Amino acid sequence: MENEPDHENVEQSLCAKMSEDELNKSFNLEASLSKFSYIDLDKELEFKNDLIDDKEFDIPQVDTPPTLESILNETDDEDESFVLEDPTLLNIDTIDSHSYDTSSVASSDSGDRTNLKRKKKLPDSFSLHGSVMRHSLLKGISAQIVSAADKVDAGLPTAIAVSSLIAVGTSHGLALIFGKDQNQALRLCLGSTSVGGQYGAISALSINNDCSRLLCGFAKGQITMWDLASGKLLRSITDAHPPGTAILHIKFTDDPTLAICNDSGGSVFELTFKRVMGVRTCESRCLFSGSKGEVCCIEPLHSKPELKDHPITQFSLLAMASLTKILVIGLKPSLKVWMTFPYGRMDPSSVPLLAWHFVAVQNYVNPMLAFCRGDVVHFLLVKRDESGAIHVTKQKHLHLYYDLINFTWINSRTVVLLDSVEKLHVIDRQTQEELETVEISEVQLVYNSSHFKSLATGGNVSQALALVGEKACYQSISSYGGQIFYLGTKSVYVMMLRSWRERVDHLLKQDCLTEALALAWSFHEGKAKAVVGLSGDASKRKAIVADRMVEILFHYADRALKKCPDQGKIQVMEQHFQDMVPVIVDYCLLLQRKDLLFSQMYDKLSENSVAKGVFLECLEPYILSDKLVGITPQVMKDLIVHFQDKKLMENVEALIVHMDITSLDIQQVVLMCWENRLYDAMIYVYNRGMNEFISPMEKLFRVIAPPLNAGRTLTDEQVVMGNKLLVYISCCLAGRAYPLGDIPEDLVPLVKNQVFEFLIRLHSAEASPEEEIYPYIRTLLHFDTREFLNVLALTFEDFKNDKQAVEYQQRIVDILLKVMVENSDFTPSQVGCLFTFLARQLAKPDNTLFVNRTLFDQVLEFLCSPDDDSRHSERQQVLLELLQAGGIVQFEESRLIRMAEKAEFYQICEFMYEREHQYDKIIDCYLRDPLREEEVFNYIHNILSIPGHSAEEKQSVWQKAMDHIEELVSLKPCKAAELVATHFSGHIETVIKKLQNQVLLFKFLRSLLDPREGIHINQELLQISPSITEQFIELLCQFNPTQVIETLQVLECYRLEETIQITQKYQLHEVTAYLLEKKGDIHGAFLIMLERLQSKLREITHQGENTKEDPSLKDVEDTMVETIALCQRNSHNLNQQQREALWFPLLEAMMAPQKLSSSAIPHLHSEALKSLTMQVLNSMAAFIALPSILQRILQDPVYGKGKLGEIQGLILGMLDTFNYEQTLLETTTSLLNQDLHWSLCNLRASVTRGLNPKQDYCSICLQQYKRRQEMADEIIVFSCGHLYHSFCLQNKECTMEIEGQTRWTCYKCSSSNKVGKLSENSSEIKKGRVTPSQVKISPSYHQSKGDPTAKKGTSEPILDPQQIQAFDQLCRLYRGSSRLALLTELSQNRSSESYRPFSGSQSAPAFNSIFQNENFQLQLIPPPVTED
Repeated sequence: MENEPDHENVEQSLCAKMSEDELNKSFNLEASLSKFSYIDLDKELEFKNDLIDDKEFDIPQVDTPPTLESILNETDDEDESFVLEDPTLLNIDTIDSHSYDTSSVASSDSGDRTNLKRKKKLPDSFSLHGSVMRHSLLKGISAQIVSAADKVDAGLPTAIAVSSLIAVGTSHGLALIFGKDQNQALRLCLGSTSVGGQYGAISALSINNDCSRLLCGFAKGQITMWDLASGKLLRSITDAHPPGTAILHIKFTDDPTLAICNDSGGSVFELTFKRVMGVRTCESRCLFSGSKGEVCCIEPLHSKPELKDHPITQFSLLAMASLTKILVIGLKPSLKVWMTFPYGRMDPSSVPLLAWHFVAVQNYVNPMLAFCRGDVVHFLLVKRDESGAIHVTKQKHLHLYYDLINFTWINSRTVVLLDSVEKLHVIDRQTQEELETVEISEVQLVYNSSHFKSLATGGNVSQALALVGEKACYQSISSYGGQIFYLGTKSVYVMMLRSWRERVDHLLKQDCLTEALALAWSFHEGKAKAVVGLSGDASKRKAIVADRMVEILFHYADRALKKCPDQGKIQVMEQHFQDMVPVIVDYCLLLQRKDLLFSQMYDKLSENSVAKGVFLECLEPYILSDKLVGITPQVMKDLIVHFQDKKLMENVEALIVHMDITSLDIQQVVLMCWENRLYDAMIYVYNRGMNEFISPMEKLFRVIAPPLNAGRTLTDEQVVMGNKLLVYISCCLAGRAYPLGDIPEDLVPLVKNQVFEFLIRLHSAEASPEEEIYPYIRTLLHFDTREFLNVLALTFEDFKNDKQAVEYQQRIVDILLKVMVENSDFTPSQVGCLFTFLARQLAKPDNTLFVNRTLFDQVLEFLCSPDDDSRHSERQQVLLELLQAGGIVQFEESRLIRMAEKAEFYQICEFMYEREHQYDKIIDCYLRDPLREEEVFNYIHNILSIPGHSAEEKQSVWQKAMDHIEELVSLKPCKAAELVATHFSGHIETVIKKLQNQVLLFKFLRSLLDPREGIHINQELLQISPSITEQFIELLCQFNPTQVIETLQVLECYRLEETIQITQKYQLHEVTAYLLEKKGDIHGAFLIMLERLQSKLREITHQGENTKEDPSLKDVEDTMVETIALCQRNSHNLNQQQREALWFPLLEAMMAPQKLSSSAIPHLHSEALKSLTMQVLNSMAAFIALPSILQRILQDPVYGKGKLGEIQGLILGMLDTFNYEQTLLETTTSLLNQDLHWSLCNLRASVTRGLNPKQDYCSICLQQYKRRQEMADEIIVFSCGHLYHSFCLQNKECTMEIEGQTRWTCYKCSSSNKVGKLSENSSEIKKGRVTPSQVKISPSYHQSKGDPTAKKGTSEPILDPQQIQAFDQLCRLYRGSSRLALLTELSQNRSSESYRPFSGSQSAPAFNSIFQNENFQLQLIPPPVTED
């Protein structure tokens, strides 16, 4: 016994020549692409840091893995997708790829319905990745396939298999074997058309690992094995699987003696080839029976020669895809199922796909299985642990917007997908980014539908398998060594990844230079996808790509110059170069090739002046960001000249300070800077170009010193120069370069010394005899004293305490004093700044300076001199700063206070008193200082309320405030009142006594007592006595009588009697009336108001008739309106007699003037008075009976003379009002009665309506209700139409006791609610929900169906059960709402025709109903029962 095969040497020698023809490229297989696929894994390991480590979802291991038999015996319902009972057991997370930046989407808008799944669109992948795939027609093979069909009747191609040879099966049973050399010659033609007539078309092909054997599967189920070296038929197998089924797949495993086949019955068989005594045999074993679920795709795991020792290869793994699930089984050492995985629901016409590939994940190379059906690709990583068990982990899956019909790995990072509209999609697996789409409809792909339908054997396959077969093209696509072969009806095409150079060149051919550079740069940076042909370490790869990029850049520069428009506007040329030149600059700098940029590129572009200008402008951002240093002198010079020519001097300055200008003509640059006022650049050139730090200072001093010494105002330009000078000095003394960077370490001490020496020079160079000493320090002090001293202070901070530094400090201080103290041309503020600076220096713990104390006394005299009133606040502020900076120690304090008081420097006094805790004296400081006097209140409040002050200090402040209370009140009464209320609440009377001025007292009390003043005072805590309030009211009557009533309305504690006396004293009648009304003396208040009204009326009556305008009529009306308001307010609480006592005197008073005026000569205001009288009558009609009013009017002499004309309008108005109200009342009553009648009719009709059962049998036992008459069983009918025996309902627990009565619920209606029946119904009762109505029918009803006497005998003069139930629910639910509310609720349902208040189909009335209120009750008489 020996194993197959004989291992003959069958490798064909391949053509070593490399022609330009693309086909030759396609077939230089062993030398190129297989090497790339080799490198593929090495690369993945090498780039392990670049990998996106997918989160792994481990499928837990079970204790006892299922056996193959147990899985085969599972019942698969093919119509329904397999649904896992608990999907969480698999721990599978569905990661939507659209949540990633590089989600896989395409640029195609095919007519596929799956385009609806698209979510978003990325930029065109061509511009990002170029053309990734190269596809070629194999002309030789294609021509020979067509020729064979014509000449030898081979038939159309049906299947393809590729290894070192290419095998094509035909519809007439022939297998054509072609070489993969340049000629694509036909090597063998296996089989014959006669055998083809017997076996049918070739439906599947497989070549083994060493390309020595070919397996052919046929449409009628036979299998043949051929020797590819000799062309001999080795085996013809007819009994490997059930007859009458086509071979869908046949696959060699890595073991040459083992193959797997899959037939159209959905079964999978293992074929073992043996050779015993020279006889070749084949043993078949069923791995999966189609009766348990049809398998339509199989894929054994093939390992490359370099991975033959991988630990997982010993298991000989096989993946199978049925219509519902994926299985991974191990054929060795014994048959074992390692994983099952259900699809979930999907389109039944979609094709299941499987594909294995070895990939590197986390430093280990392991096989990964891709499986998909429809538009989702799942990736499963298969690992073997130390114990020998296999673990399968789910990786990030891929969501697509198209349905797949083929999935092929081209290498471990890149996959090629074919969708249902024959469009290829090249996808990067890790980022899920789509790299390219290719339309391949021109291939005219061969589909395997006829074999899936098993047409050759009568079409005996399931509908599900036939549906999948519509788009099946498993045998038309074969991949080998990084190439994919597509079989068309008349042709064979090959697809392969382009090398990186080819991809770049492809873009160049299409004139896409910018895209080519971008793609090359992505190769350079290692960020490109699907890279082929770049090997070696990172630096070597970068060098190769960089060389190619340089070639492209030269080409690009030539093209930029060649394509430049010769004619037209200069702007067009500029725009052309602005689009082109920055690309050259960017890539030269990215490649760090400044030599190339500034030599060849610059020389080339300098041929065109516009290009040169654009080139120079492109350099600017790089120079400013310090990314470009070391520019050649020529370019630097051209750069400055270019910007100078374009008048962009600010840009020139910004550039100069970022460049190394040692190679330029320094004098020329300095001159240019000075002329164009580029002071920063000038200083930079002096410093960097000549290591000269003093000259720029001298140049600037010469400009700003003369105007300052002459006392003139500086121009804006000179101010800018002065500020730059100060910053420059500060930088030099601090060791920093100007305007940016640092001075070299070795130069720092030298520069500091030079600058100091320069500043303290006695005279400037070329000085005139009139120049004062120390001109530089003097100039800086005049320019900005404070800032110059700040610069010195910072410098002193940095000084180390060495002898030289101490000498410099002392020297500078002495010069400062000499310059400023001995000159009168400095302001107090400037002098103060100096001494504040000195005080700060002297206050330091490590101070070494010496300053004569008498100088400080001189400064004090200078600042406090009383003979000069100018700049008072400035002097005070300067002195305060000096003291706060530590200068206090330089003065005698008592003298300082005396001088401050004399100069009215109250802030200085406060500062001194604060130090001595003499807080009471500070109050005087505030009160005397007109700028800060109002702050005294906050100060007193803070001292008295904030903890931290002693009791004695607080008492002294309190006493001081009390002594000055009158002054405080006159300053701000409201603040004073707030202070008194907070801190002096027990001494208010004392405060009042101190306030002798009545106006002040009035203001103070108003602020204290009137809440409208906006002061937040708690009146309860104050406990002010009524006498104080009354004192305030009296003052209010004196000073502001019009505000008394409004104030009384908001005041609280005052005594009515005393207040009434005060108002009577000042004759404020309205106020008195208000107080009497408040007291309850309505009549007294009314009499006062009446008296006022009568006096006003008398004034009108006695007026001369010649007056045209009379303001007093307005007073009469106002007084009358107030009196009416008084009567109206109080009439509600009075009886009829008391009301008449108010209203009739008012009416009399208004009629009196009309009586006095004779009828012959009417009074001037008689019409106005009559209208006012009508107003009174209208107001009193609401409180006094109409007959009484009419009687009183008719008794009046004015209206009682038989003329009713004047009061006719009034009487008719009263009658109209009466008629309107009567009609309104009648209409409302009628509506309510109609609604009530309609609602009660509806209620009665619904509770007396008969019930109509839907069927004549019990809905539980399904027996007709008549057949159970032998039992004393009642029939229960519900309003929903269901009918039950009561016995059946009791068994189903559909009864419940409510208030001692049995209630039934419909079993079907309550159980359909998907909730526990009894608990649901009980909760309904608790919530007041209506249970379905029912009626019991006893058996006697049926027995006496046609017998009136029997029926009459059973009837009782009571309500039937349904009526009782409805009425009980009314009684239980309707309690305690108004009848109107009940009618409103009922009327809302009036429009609904389907409304049935107690129909069984309605489980409850509307929520929030008043009927749900358990306090609601309605006493209804039940409708009478009519006996038939």
